[in-house]
Amino acid sequence: MKKLLSIILAVILALALGALAEDGKITSTGVGQGIDGDVKVQVVADATTIYSVEVLEQNETPGIGSVAVEQLPGQIVEANSILVDSISGATVTSEAIKTAVRQALEDGGLDVSVFEVEQAAAEVAEKTPETLDCDVVIVGAGGAGLTAAVRANQAGAKVLVLEKMSFVGGNSLKASGGMNAAGTKFQAALDITDSGVREFVEDTMNGGHMVNDLALVVTMSENSSDAVDWLESIGAPLPKVAATGGTVHKYLHSPEDGSPVGAYLVAKLNEEVEKQGIQVMLNTKATEILMDGGCAVGVKAEDAEHEYTINAKAVILATGGFGSNFELMTSFNPSLANAVTTNHPGATGDGILMAEAVGAATVDMDRIQLHPTVYQETSTLVSEKMRSLGSILVNQEGKRFCNDLSTRDAVSAAELEQTGGYAYIIFDQNLVDQNKSAKEYISKGMTSTGETYAELAKNMGLEGDAVAAFEETMATWNEAVASGEDKEFGRNNGMDADLSTAPYYAIKIAPGIHHTMGGIKIDTATQVLDTDGNVIPGLYAAGETTGGVHGGNRIGGNAVCDFVVFGRIAGANAAAYAEAFALQPAA
Repeated sequence: MKKLLSIILAVILALALGALAEDGKITSTGVGQGIDGDVKVQVVADATTIYSVEVLEQNETPGIGSVAVEQLPGQIVEANSILVDSISGATVTSEAIKTAVRQALEDGGLDVSVFEVEQAAAEVAEKTPETLDCDVVIVGAGGAGLTAAVRANQAGAKVLVLEKMSFVGGNSLKASGGMNAAGTKFQAALDITDSGVREFVEDTMNGGHMVNDLALVVTMSENSSDAVDWLESIGAPLPKVAATGGTVHKYLHSPEDGSPVGAYLVAKLNEEVEKQGIQVMLNTKATEILMDGGCAVGVKAEDAEHEYTINAKAVILATGGFGSNFELMTSFNPSLANAVTTNHPGATGDGILMAEAVGAATVDMDRIQLHPTVYQETSTLVSEKMRSLGSILVNQEGKRFCNDLSTRDAVSAAELEQTGGYAYIIFDQNLVDQNKSAKEYISKGMTSTGETYAELAKNMGLEGDAVAAFEETMATWNEAVASGEDKEFGRNNGMDADLSTAPYYAIKIAPGIHHTMGGIKIDTATQVLDTDGNVIPGLYAAGETTGGVHGGNRIGGNAVCDFVVFGRIAGANAAAYAEAFALQPAA
């Protein structure tokens, strides 16, 4: 009776407000705060029923927040309730949509409590056992997993991909700069002759403080040009070339339109996966590697309704790092307990733990990288390419404080020594015109701006002497670019253009957890090694789930090179192993 009375009152109120159409339905809009700005929805409903929810405007992360945009409105309509489960890995976007729907209902004069009905808990039924068979099972559908899947399928293997999240891409979706590579045709076309394999190896080893596995670094460098060519062959060219942090050489390859490289490559790889008919099982978590006679022969996995036994001739682990597993990270470095992370929620080190359970060795697990330019409010990574194109860092006193394009660990350490432990990245309209990511940062409300340096300084929150110091800093930097010499800090790259084109912009940034360099120990064929240094037959690994490639510090742009190069190697070698396995005579 009470609920009926509420409905009647809501209808009367809506009529009084003129919100109801003749058929009793209202059409109303609402807004919620997403991770990348406002999410605006339109709702059609009456006093008892939600008929449709449509997202009108959003700027959420492709492949992550966009999954919630695609899936949640339909779930709200189907349940006739706002209280549906958030999409795994896209909680902020999910809550933004729910908030927007609630506001739309309220503004439409409807009683929101009618639509705040808790969903009945599903009966806990015993999961159905199911057995699947394939040649190669790949655990993880990030950049390495998708690359391995395409390459293994090209080699003739029947491939099955498992992904515990509701979307593909993993941390690769967050890569915003480019892919390092040496000796490419794109470099040659630009007459870049000093960025070959040897230089690439030297810069990667030096950037990693010489604790990298040299054999893996050489393999990555020598195969990087072929990897770029292979990406072009599947419709993902990377023709633009620039320098990156920690090196003076121009290795960084990116899309022609300046798009963030990660979302671009994931979309292209996923298109190829779909075109080739490779099965990808989302929301399916691998829990155990199956072993027989010391060889990997499949995995155990589960989803909401099934327990899978997946028999395979070869297993590839491409589950990413552990940058969202604070318990594991703080076991190596307790100081990270209160840090923000740029990693997606699924980066919890599952593959590493599964591999250890079957005797695999790990390496460099305590090597956890901070990225110096993270927008703390939303843990959004500000691309290193911003600095490669000419932006600089200043502190609260309005001054530069380091070589802005030194290695990530060095710049992060320098930032933490500044007042408040943060800094600002400064850029101008000329850089915005060159870089799609810069435009996105502005549209997401991350920037302060000004038509003059003084106006920008004040809008950043600088006061007193800091405003004058900032004006002097900008003048000094522009003079350094003109002369080609940074006398203050010795920066010698990313100086092709000054910062003199108004308006001017700043983003407040600080270090955040970005990459876990440690992981499963592999050889150059991507075969997993046990604690005695022996190969575990049939078990391969690629991407951030492995250790050794990056040593003590990862050079920007090397993660993408890592996942493409070693993803291809893992796919090809696992397929060849599976074929040889199939040809063995029965016991």
